[in-house]
Amino acid sequence: MMMMKVKVSELVLVLSWVLCVSAEVKHQDIQIVGCSDSDGEVMYGLDGEELWYADFVNKKGVEPQPSFIDHMSYEEGTYEGAVADQQTCKQNVGTFRKALNNPPVKLVPPSSPIIYSRDDVELDQQNTLICHVTGFYPAPVKIHWTKNGQNVTEGTSINVPFLNKDTFFRQTSRLEFTPQLGDVYSCTVDHPALDQPLTRIWDVEVQQPSVGPAVFCGLGLTVGLLGVAAGTFFLIKGNECS
Repeated sequence: MMMMKVKVSELVLVLSWVLCVSAEVKHQDIQIVGCSDSDGEVMYGLDGEELWYADFVNKKGVEPQPSFIDHMSYEEGTYEGAVADQQTCKQNVGTFRKALNNPPVKLVPPSSPIIYSRDDVELDQQNTLICHVTGFYPAPVKIHWTKNGQNVTEGTSINVPFLNKDTFFRQTSRLEFTPQLGDVYSCTVDHPALDQPLTRIWDVEVQQPSVGPAVFCGLGLTVGLLGVAAGTFFLIKGNECS
């Protein structure tokens, strides 16, 4: 099945299709080609994961594939094809704008960002903070990080916008960090549909082992045993007196 959707103002062409590999298993294979006056995107994905995208700043293709899948390499010339797609995309933007008398862009703001750590927090052990935002149009959003009130750029990364089934976008940024008790991090998201940026705070907390139930259980057991011992003592004394 192949679906074609057109959004005139920013995203010109979106192609997506579902491949049924067996009677029981389905996989979703998606290609996104989008452009605006200042931004562009070409991305291939599978089951919600990016397999390849064009980095137009560094002029190369990137394969940010997760470690739990078999790595797939794209053939030589894929990036050059993406550059050609952008040229066609921008030509189509101009054609649509002229034909539709330059319609206004419909702005949809992103959801409040969600921030969480990739792994359980252990002090002095390297980890990754993840900031996720979804439901916005057009793409992309801008995401930046702070640590204890200071802007952080080292160790940060952001994926290309990913298209949801509702034709809005989601995007994720990551920050590599080493937890130290008391450190406070923030993730701030900006988008043209927002009156002011959205910020979510995350501070380093280490879950300590819970000792309360064990202590109370131990005290209860001790009191219970003392009660049994006292009862036995008085029972023996009563038998001796009779």
